[in-house]
Amino acid sequence: MFLRSVSLRNLAFYVFMVLLATLGVWDVFFGFEENKCSMKIELPKKLAKRYPAYELYLYGEGSYAEEHKILLLTGIPVLFLPGNAGSYKQVRSVGSIALRKAEDIDFKYHFDFFSVNFNEELVALYGGSLQKQTKFVHECIKAILKLYNGQEFAPKSVAIIGHSMGGLVARALLTLKNFKQELINLLITQATPHVAPVMPLDRFITDFYMTVNNYWILNARHINFTTVSVAGGFRDYQVRSGLTFLPKLSHHTSALSVVSSAVPKTWVSTDHLSIVWCKQLQLTTIRAFFDLIDADTKQITQNPKKKLSVLNHHFIRHPAKHFEENPAIISDLTGTSLWVPVKVSRWTFVAYNCDLFCIINQQDTNSWIFGCINSTSMCQQGVDLSWRAELLPTIKSLMLRLQDYPSLSHLVVYVPSVHGSKFVVNCEFFKRETRSIQLPVTHLFSFGLTSRKVLLNASGLYYNIELLNFGQIYQAFKLNVVSKCSRTKEEITSIYKLHIPWSYEDSLTIAQVPSSTEISLKLHIAQPEDDNHVALLKMYTSSHCRYEVTVKTSFSQILGQVVRLHGGALPAYVMSNVLLAHGGQLYSLFSTGYCLEYAAVLDKEAKPYKVDPFVIMIKFLLGYKWFKELWDLLLLPELDAIVLTSQSMCFPAISLLFFLFGTCTANWSGLLSCASVRLLSSLWLALKRPSELPKDVKILSPEVPFLTVALLVVSWTTCGAFAILLSFVCYTYKVVHLQASLTHFKSSQSVNTKHSRRSEKKPNLGADSAAPLPRVSAADAEDSLRMHTALLTLLGWVVLLSTPSLVYWLKNLRYYFKLNPDPCKPLAFILIPTMAVLGNTYTVSIKSSKLLKTASQLAPPLAVGVIAFGSTHLYRIPAFAFIPVVLHALCNVM
Repeated sequence: MFLRSVSLRNLAFYVFMVLLATLGVWDVFFGFEENKCSMKIELPKKLAKRYPAYELYLYGEGSYAEEHKILLLTGIPVLFLPGNAGSYKQVRSVGSIALRKAEDIDFKYHFDFFSVNFNEELVALYGGSLQKQTKFVHECIKAILKLYNGQEFAPKSVAIIGHSMGGLVARALLTLKNFKQELINLLITQATPHVAPVMPLDRFITDFYMTVNNYWILNARHINFTTVSVAGGFRDYQVRSGLTFLPKLSHHTSALSVVSSAVPKTWVSTDHLSIVWCKQLQLTTIRAFFDLIDADTKQITQNPKKKLSVLNHHFIRHPAKHFEENPAIISDLTGTSLWVPVKVSRWTFVAYNCDLFCIINQQDTNSWIFGCINSTSMCQQGVDLSWRAELLPTIKSLMLRLQDYPSLSHLVVYVPSVHGSKFVVNCEFFKRETRSIQLPVTHLFSFGLTSRKVLLNASGLYYNIELLNFGQIYQAFKLNVVSKCSRTKEEITSIYKLHIPWSYEDSLTIAQVPSSTEISLKLHIAQPEDDNHVALLKMYTSSHCRYEVTVKTSFSQILGQVVRLHGGALPAYVMSNVLLAHGGQLYSLFSTGYCLEYAAVLDKEAKPYKVDPFVIMIKFLLGYKWFKELWDLLLLPELDAIVLTSQSMCFPAISLLFFLFGTCTANWSGLLSCASVRLLSSLWLALKRPSELPKDVKILSPEVPFLTVALLVVSWTTCGAFAILLSFVCYTYKVVHLQASLTHFKSSQSVNTKHSRRSEKKPNLGADSAAPLPRVSAADAEDSLRMHTALLTLLGWVVLLSTPSLVYWLKNLRYYFKLNPDPCKPLAFILIPTMAVLGNTYTVSIKSSKLLKTASQLAPPLAVGVIAFGSTHLYRIPAFAFIPVVLHALCNVM
């Protein structure tokens, strides 16, 4: 009709305007020069055909890019692996810094940075392509090394930098049958969740993790390359830092795990993306790379001791000196320097049971403190103690236990000539016990109403505050440091360092005193049971100031820790609540003959005592050998609560809290479902002629078999999640149609006050009762809509949990028409016919079913099962959800 009303002239004009708009859009997105910051490496045709979505690039810019167009490479190969939805172009951050560093040394050494294009796949949501990515990286490594054939110093291995899931893919290389470990000499991962997936949305992800971690644990003795894992800290809300720590194995010492806030010269927390381009961190990484070069081979050293020494120097403890593999311990102190003996009383105090502490406000890399051996006045040679120093943001500090150096007669502080800049050295002797002060933290449930504090009245330069009872991952405190100083015109800086001795997750705070400074005390890793160390607040203070340290519980930060640690388990608790509500509706229909409102039945049935005690009881019984043997005999999976306990994350109150969160979310989900149906039905009535209520119930209408078969074919040939979504849309269409019909029926009928809703629902025992098909009244339609609201909420969460594989499939549709492997295909084959039947289901057709009572009684054990097995394995949730839905559909025929 529309085309008939449009003239050919106007139609041609419209087509012409569309072409012009298309041309403009094309120019915006594609009309620019070729990306000269990277060069695509042509892979063998067979390999490119096997992995059509993946590519390999060489990063280059400026003259370097022009010189290497013909791929005559002479540098050290480094391969960058992007993570979830990551781009191969992210290599530019580290690659450009390495190029500037190479230019500074006239290209005596340089690195060639390669990057893999994974097509920005969502591997954190869909794990089916992780194995494929791993195999492609293996082929890339072999292709990279072939580029150096014939070179004088041809590399035999590559260094790998892996961001996010790219780091896990790099670790997975070792699990390939034909992979040789010698192809990797160094692995640096950035914000990689090594311990477990952030959101285990399909079994392929969890199986991949299990394969990789089991291999690394069982073969730790044979892993001969060094690994560094860098976490982003609390700013990274996508991957919490506790997941990035590699397992500590006594027989595998070539692995380091550190948080970026503890990395020297970085000292900042980064979010999940900025860790790739954080300048401070990338500078540290490149400095380490250049220090790892072997002068003889002009490649990264194969010496594991040197690797660990370099990485510890740059990532763990920096002495404010350039790295030296074999530093000169004895230094010559002769020359034109002016010797100034210090005879102040503080310096002349000599006792070997004391400690020496010195700070200096310059951050150059020169040696600055020495120890003289058995010297009387001036020493010509001294022990270089600068290697024992530690670099901090504005100072260098050194603490010595003098009893460890009984042969030293003098300490020499070397003060270099300065040109306009101020040079300050502060030193003092003290007994360690006088500077160690204990501060017990407040109780977890004090809610910030109480506090504890200590006063530092002495004029010292350094204090150790021992934070007693601070070792649990759920604890969170606000620590306030108030400094009061005597009158001084100079700017004074104090540094407060939170030191966690059982993991490298220190953090530093710089304060201009006098001031009031607030510090957050939280942990990424809980204190191991066999660890007796105490968390410390190291205070580098001013002798002109007095300090007051106060600690109190931070309730908001405790909630933040709870969400950070367990937020991913919320869908399991929501589904548990929805299952209880759905079971309550079915039981109400069985016992009274009508359905309760979704919100009312949720409030009545969703109680924590119906779920949590049973999970706790099962966990307790699994501690007995006979029950564990019975559990294994039934082939039941490991309880999720035990998994959380192994990660020091199990806390009884957490389950209760999240159940309440789940109740709230389930309630809002039901309201959203109901509001959506009403809104869509209003649009239906506005756009289409209203229809009448169905005269009778037909479980299998003529279009149902055809539509079911069509959707099953779609599921088999494309993507199971896509077919589930289409089936859910069809089911929603039926519910919206019913709502529109009911609304139209109410508006067109006069209100009869003589007949109540209860009288309408009484069954007719006359001639109509013998009819083969039950009739649908307005009251039955209202009841059915209440029932469908619960089903829409339940099925909506199932669709939501299956969406990640759908998004992955849509993103890769130009490469693969069929998703393989497909985590949702088995579920689709069950839910498609089930939802087809549910679309024609009314309460009048199931209230007399023999299965109705059984279906209602299954809800509580299924709600327990969701929490027991689905809180850390989200892909199991639909398996518990489809059981009551299938029984609900079967109530139509049984």
